Amino acid sequence: MGAELGGVASRNREEREAAGRPERHRRSPGGTERGEARREAARERGERSERQPELRPSRGTAAKSSTKLGMVGLGRMGLNMALRLLERGHQVVGTARGAEGLKRLTEAGGEAARSVRQLAEALPPPRIAWLMVPASAVDQVIGQLAPHLEAGDLVVDGGNSFYRDSMRRASELQAKGIGFVDVGTSGGLWGRELGYNLMVGGEESDFRRLEPVLRDLAAADGYLHTGPVGSGHFAKMVHNGIEYGLLQAYGEGFEILARSRFAFDLRALAHLWNHGSVIRSWLLELCERAFAKDPRLTTIKDYVEDSGEGRWTVQEAMDLDVPAPVITLSLLARFASRQESSFSAKVIAALRQEFGGHAVKPSEAKKREE
Repeated sequence: MGAELGGVASRNREEREAAGRPERHRRSPGGTERGEARREAARERGERSERQPELRPSRGTAAKSSTKLGMVGLGRMGLNMALRLLERGHQVVGTARGAEGLKRLTEAGGEAARSVRQLAEALPPPRIAWLMVPASAVDQVIGQLAPHLEAGDLVVDGGNSFYRDSMRRASELQAKGIGFVDVGTSGGLWGRELGYNLMVGGEESDFRRLEPVLRDLAAADGYLHTGPVGSGHFAKMVHNGIEYGLLQAYGEGFEILARSRFAFDLRALAHLWNHGSVIRSWLLELCERAFAKDPRLTTIKDYVEDSGEGRWTVQEAMDLDVPAPVITLSLLARFASRQESSFSAKVIAALRQEFGGHAVKPSEAKKREE
């Protein structure tokens, strides 16, 4: 079934290109609904593999024309994106702080650069420089890169930057005649195999120029021109806010199951719920994988970090007067997970004892004194 769907997607893409029509971002709503209906029917018949992620690998044809671009940052995401592009016939010059990413890039046929200057010099104008670095490092990297770029070159930020920062950077580069595109990138560790989901903000001309690269990076129907600069990172910000809520809901549900009187097989339930259930999802498939490795997650500490997008989503919701209780509480739950002890809970316990004589539990320090 997976090969059949891949073949259908490939034929549809070839037909669209032969007719001279744009790719995913102009696709008719009816075609999307029919494709979803076919996938839904396949899932209902239970034909999907039991243990593999729901998304199939993207089997798009090799690039019709090779694009040479620079990739700044070869961490987990940047390296996998570079490797995916190399596998599809593009040329990649990469630079990174660590030697491992550069080694793997060159082994796959890419070109290593010792600095952003060397990277810029290795690219033919008009250049495309794609950044996959932490949001906190983007200004510094652009500051190092921009002096070696020319009018007509294009900078792409594919990381998780705040959308207002992206708008500012575009304005600063535009004054030098350099284009800027913000690409909200989703796909994680599976992106190289299955394809990425790309939310692209920028000028239409810059999007068109970048489209051959986007098409080969993305899963089938997995990229969209969301609007002007800033819109790509805004969409990704909200995407990640939604992710916070989904993760929290799954976490709470499985904790209730784990603490119940019944000895539930959590892996088996996660697998079951992905067959015909209204809560089936790729995240639930990853739950199944996690429980298969560690049925009660005993090797993992209950400590959850956040990378900023949840905070930005909550702040934007407040600025827009949008009630977003689920996303907000899921963010606060992450804060709570990082506390060894809660001072606010101590205050509440102390006050209950003072006004009502309610018992309190002694601290470890108090126990040792006794």
